[in-house]
Amino acid sequence: MQPLRLLFITSLVPSHGSTTGYEVANAAIINGLIRSGAQVTILGFNWPGRVSSMPENTILLGEVDVRTQDAGFKQKIKWILKAVRTGLTVSSVKLRVISDQAFQDAIASAGEFDAYVLNGVALAGAFEHLLKDKPSIFVAHNVEHRSAAENADAVKDIVQKILFKREARLLAKLEKRLCDQAAFVFTLADEDGVMLGLPSSKFATLPLVMTEQPPEPVMRELQYDLALIGTWTWQPNRIGLEWFLNKVKPLLPADMKIAVAGSTPSDLIDTWPDVEFLGRVPDAVAFVEGAAVVPLVSVAGTGVQLKTIETFELGMPCVATHHSVRGISKIPENCILADEPTAFAAALTEQVERARLGERNRLDGKVFYHQQLDGMDRAIKQGLAGL
Repeated sequence: MQPLRLLFITSLVPSHGSTTGYEVANAAIINGLIRSGAQVTILGFNWPGRVSSMPENTILLGEVDVRTQDAGFKQKIKWILKAVRTGLTVSSVKLRVISDQAFQDAIASAGEFDAYVLNGVALAGAFEHLLKDKPSIFVAHNVEHRSAAENADAVKDIVQKILFKREARLLAKLEKRLCDQAAFVFTLADEDGVMLGLPSSKFATLPLVMTEQPPEPVMRELQYDLALIGTWTWQPNRIGLEWFLNKVKPLLPADMKIAVAGSTPSDLIDTWPDVEFLGRVPDAVAFVEGAAVVPLVSVAGTGVQLKTIETFELGMPCVATHHSVRGISKIPENCILADEPTAFAAALTEQVERARLGERNRLDGKVFYHQQLDGMDRAIKQGLAGL
């Protein structure tokens, strides 16, 4: 029997040096499809200067930098004006850097295939009218319209609020069309399928892993009491970090050493001089393992928190909001759940005190890793059967 041939349509292809959660999730999903026996060809853009990590089955559309925080004022205005003119979301407009014909030619270069895998809304939304000639599976990394609405509520700038509300309105319609068109939908959290209005027979949740092989944890010397890592310039992540800094940190002991790694808005760095903001660290795993406890502080957004998965795979002790563990069915024993700032701070303080006395409370993360991998393989099998 001939294997299923899939064309994986994604805004960013897997590449060496991938750092964002979206890229890590992409690689995990593609590897899962390949494990299922499918033949997968990947079509999308690359970051400037990056090299594809799967060049033998990747079709590149070119290079793009879609990060709003790195764009100049003129570029941001161009994106907004083009979005208004075309009726597209800003996230899709950023990818309209090639013509319809160039996109069609790229698809044609893939040869014969059976179905699309539409990975997220951005590229699928940019060329939606050209992706209806084959059956499709839609991968909903988040409920994007819900995240955009939360962003609109959180920001104070009136222009940003208007733009986020526009994105939310357009994304709600786009997500519905992509879900209606799809033969099956993969979500990254059970709640997302419900929010997208999908019947249980049409979607499955993909448990994710961070690496192709389970990590080998290292017991490192303590460098920090608390370590937080993420892309804090992404609005849902920023909301969580601000919640931690404003609500939880004042309740912690004054000698608590807190480090934050990852891209961080400058206004937060300036506001919290007693927090060590490290920017991008060369080894994210070593940074996390050098902490006594990992606070998982998500309070907004949809989808799954990949930093939560990484923490569990490393067997690190942590304190997490319930929002941080969405999409994960089995929570490790060394993870304490707390949503109220007082309870969150008390749990952190207790765990740090234990670590300072030599009780590191690490678990074998391989158990969690294999649970996730098995769950992903079952979900992918179910989704491909829908084709």
